[in-house]
Amino acid sequence: MFSKKTVRDIDVKGKKVLVRVDFNVPIKEGKVTDDTRIKAAMPTLKYMLDQDASLILFSHLGRPKGGPDPKYSMRPVADHLAGLMGKPVKFVDDCVGPQAEAAAKELKPGEILLLENTRFHPEEEKNDMNLAKQMASLADLYVNDAFGSAHRAHSSTEGVAHFLPAVSGFLMEREIQYLGQAIANPERPFVAILGGAKISDKIGVIKNLLKISDQILIGGGMANTFFKAQGYSIGDSLVEDAALDTAKELLQSGSSQLRLPVDVVIADKAESDATIKVMPMGPVPDGWKILDVGPETVASYAKVVKDAKTVVWNGPMGMFEVPEFSKGTFGVAQAVAASSAVSIIGGGDSVAAINKSGLESKITHISTGGGASLEMLEGLTLPGVAALQDK
Repeated sequence: MFSKKTVRDIDVKGKKVLVRVDFNVPIKEGKVTDDTRIKAAMPTLKYMLDQDASLILFSHLGRPKGGPDPKYSMRPVADHLAGLMGKPVKFVDDCVGPQAEAAAKELKPGEILLLENTRFHPEEEKNDMNLAKQMASLADLYVNDAFGSAHRAHSSTEGVAHFLPAVSGFLMEREIQYLGQAIANPERPFVAILGGAKISDKIGVIKNLLKISDQILIGGGMANTFFKAQGYSIGDSLVEDAALDTAKELLQSGSSQLRLPVDVVIADKAESDATIKVMPMGPVPDGWKILDVGPETVASYAKVVKDAKTVVWNGPMGMFEVPEFSKGTFGVAQAVAASSAVSIIGGGDSVAAINKSGLESKITHISTGGGASLEMLEGLTLPGVAALQDK
């Protein structure tokens, strides 16, 4: 299924390898608070180190505005990676220029160098070829293992591949295999579960999934926009009025596949000490908000998931950060974990929910890329993948 060359297909022995990783991780008070993405890249890094390659790693972190910002420095990531790898990780304050060049030149086989945040150069996001060429000059080969950034055509994700032999890492390969397989040739029944706040973010995804899935189970804030499109009053619930016409069209074209919640959890405010009620879906009184799917919905969705052979889930069922409105999301998580289907979960919030529920070991594949996994589900080509060498 995966048509691109990987690190297995090239000789990295004794070579300097420029590796684009996705180390865009949360940092608090100078410490990494969630290292899921760092750990996901470890198999690729260890494989190359075992063959005496020297690794020059680079990544973006956050959204610095137009230049270096200490708040978004990769330095804490270098310290954390050193702990995980059990060996020193060198660090320099730039990803190109004299400092980076000197450090790359001195790097010996088996050593690791982490460069500073690629987005400290505003040209990075413009896919500036001059910047890409400077990055490429540091190494002999380029490996892209940053699936989470593969939907962006930036200097470090797409540009560099024009100047060096470019192949995929194992994480990128795994992501594309699972998500690509789910889209191109899923085992059926194929069930998609879509949640999150907005329909507008997922219009392309819903349209593509209507062509290929057997059922789409809807939850989260986006369900409210569908409810309003059906003519229900939805009280003070979150709604996207600009997407109502789209919602009506999707309900028409997907009438046989789209399933909406049959009951909902409503509250007078989105907080733990709120007054809370469960109601069958109908007109929601003024002053109340829909904040989760109800138990009947969880039970009916669980039934659909139980019979599925492929399940793709993106987006929570409700405001799961508040325990009182997390039952829908965790109920669906349990159903997906208990199912014998190939299960693929993407998108930061659904992944956070699965990790919080402690069920991650029962999921076939947890994607590290939110936007990238959505674009795959939409059937789009990712520039960071397209730029790699074909097998």
